[in-house]
Amino acid sequence: MVTPLSVQQLTAEEIKSNPGGNFDVSKVVQTLPGVGVSNGVGERNDIIIRGGAPNENVYYLDGIEIPVLNHFQTQGSSGGAQGILNVSFIESLKLTSSAFDARYDNPLASTFVIKQRDGNTERLAGNARVSFTETALTLEGPLSKNTTFLASARKSYLGFLFKLIDLPIRPNFEDFQYKVTHKFNAKTKLTAIGLGAIDRFSFAPTRQSTLENTYVLRSTPYINQWNYTVGFNLNRQIENGFMNFTLSRNTFDNTLDKFEDGERVESKRSLLVQSQETENKFRFDVNQFLNGWRLSAGLMAQLVSYDANLYNKISAAVTDGTGNVLQPEIAINFNNDLSFWKYGLFAQASKNMFNERLLLSAGLRADMNSFTHDGNNPLKTISPRVSLAYHVHPNWDINASVGTYFKIPTYTMLGYLNNNGLAVNQNLAYIQSTHYVLGTQFLPRNDLRFTLEGFYKRYSNYPVSLSNGISLANQGAEYASVGSEALTSVGDGETYGFEFFVQQKLVSNFFYVGSYSYVVSKFSGLNGQLVSSSWDNKHLLSLTLGYKVKRNWDFGLKYRYAGGSPYTPFDMVASQQNYLALGTGIANYNQLNANRLSSFSQLDFRVDKRYNFKRTALTVYVDLQNLLKKENESFPRYTFKRTDDNSAFVTTDGMPLQSNGSNAVPVILNNRSGNLIPSFGFIVEF
Repeated sequence: MVTPLSVQQLTAEEIKSNPGGNFDVSKVVQTLPGVGVSNGVGERNDIIIRGGAPNENVYYLDGIEIPVLNHFQTQGSSGGAQGILNVSFIESLKLTSSAFDARYDNPLASTFVIKQRDGNTERLAGNARVSFTETALTLEGPLSKNTTFLASARKSYLGFLFKLIDLPIRPNFEDFQYKVTHKFNAKTKLTAIGLGAIDRFSFAPTRQSTLENTYVLRSTPYINQWNYTVGFNLNRQIENGFMNFTLSRNTFDNTLDKFEDGERVESKRSLLVQSQETENKFRFDVNQFLNGWRLSAGLMAQLVSYDANLYNKISAAVTDGTGNVLQPEIAINFNNDLSFWKYGLFAQASKNMFNERLLLSAGLRADMNSFTHDGNNPLKTISPRVSLAYHVHPNWDINASVGTYFKIPTYTMLGYLNNNGLAVNQNLAYIQSTHYVLGTQFLPRNDLRFTLEGFYKRYSNYPVSLSNGISLANQGAEYASVGSEALTSVGDGETYGFEFFVQQKLVSNFFYVGSYSYVVSKFSGLNGQLVSSSWDNKHLLSLTLGYKVKRNWDFGLKYRYAGGSPYTPFDMVASQQNYLALGTGIANYNQLNANRLSSFSQLDFRVDKRYNFKRTALTVYVDLQNLLKKENESFPRYTFKRTDDNSAFVTTDGMPLQSNGSNAVPVILNNRSGNLIPSFGFIVEF
């Protein structure tokens, strides 16, 4: 039987044992072909697929959409610091980077379909995981003859760890997850899932005061977030098929506070975000198997609410030496309470033909909403897609697909109000991306797989900032909120490249997975010129090796390489005028992404030792990230020079620092970090 293209799968064991993955799904998938890294913003887990922005991916857990997948998630995007999902729940993960099933709305770059296992039907069981940074407890078992449960809770103590190593940041989080499965009879099953997190990011004085620590305090906001997703899926078997009824609700509450000098004084506030996004969703689909055809059709409806109270200082007031205002402060300031409907329809058909030598799949989807000006016109979002997979030889397949996909702008974009209280982004269009993919798969043995794919993606209607003229395709990899500004849907873009992938399954105690991707990513702003986007790494290489030896020892090694990320240099004049108020430099968008970081590379090592007892098991593991202590470059930081004891700013005239920074001494911090990051922990299964 032939297989579809642009699909990669991971099992729970591959996720758990991945070196450097730290039991985090979002970090593990960065080893797959076409998945880029944001190598200029520290240890984030933004998922960048084939040159697209992090918010172009959608995530489904047992058929229920999960909008928030990470702790400290960037609002208006999807990346964050640490994944929320408990890997003990996961049965499998399927990543599709093109030829999307029409049942999924809003993907431009990928769909993640994650299946959870059911709880233990025999007895109460579980596991406890303890490490340097967190503790997690998972329980499972039967609630009745036909009902099982999975439940977990996790608490981090990163703040305690960072205090020990004398860093000024204090991130802490908790998360919770459950799944309950009830079988009414052989044909009807009800699944209830829940996922939630509480995140707090604050600061504290350090024992040693440094210029770098002072920059962090001035540039990074306080973060307080909480989120949850709860949902029910009713699966009913029918003749030659099945139906799914899904109800779910998710909320993301986000508070950001930032002040001049890092002091929590209201008169020195430079950023306030108090927002809440809530979606109430209903989905229905029917699936039939008729005469060799697999037919699917369905609909969805969502009631959305977005509440926001936002103040964002864009630039400080410019004054002369006597205090006269030469240029007033520029700030975004609004309060909005928005609600509207989203709805969509889809149909999908697929069939294996010619003695299962040809797999044909085609789908059609249309999405609408009650808010944007053209939102109720289904003809604006008709999205056809078709894919073919041909079985040339028992060991060789050729695959091709073409499809058009749409995504509604984020709620931060749609909910923006200008200074007159007008929803000026109500005229934004759905973002459009058309994919063209051609690939091949070769299976010389059942345990060895090679794939090669080429792709071209064309974007249109991408939101572009009216204030600085750049595409929002470049944003989303910072700890903030993106999209709350005046925008216009005039941006274009293109990404293209190829991917090579090889996978050797476990044979004679050894396995390996390797991939190389060449990816070019370009987007245009108001000037219409395509320039390298923030995700234009060009070269991506990943190699993972695993070796199992006697007495339950497992060894793993993972190497990653990525070409340097583009970045925009600072506007030195504007940065000097505004640094005291904003705590960061201001980019010179006339030279958008004109510079590049050096390449990123990292070698991770992991060893596991398992001890089996009569009714329990103990696994001890050591995970070493950046084993070779490779110094990787971070984005440059703009600041002012300080005295040797870091007690005050140095000035050119020896006088106190002027509010407009005119007598400051600008400094660019070109940071490189090459720390070995060890993690030791153990897992008790019972």
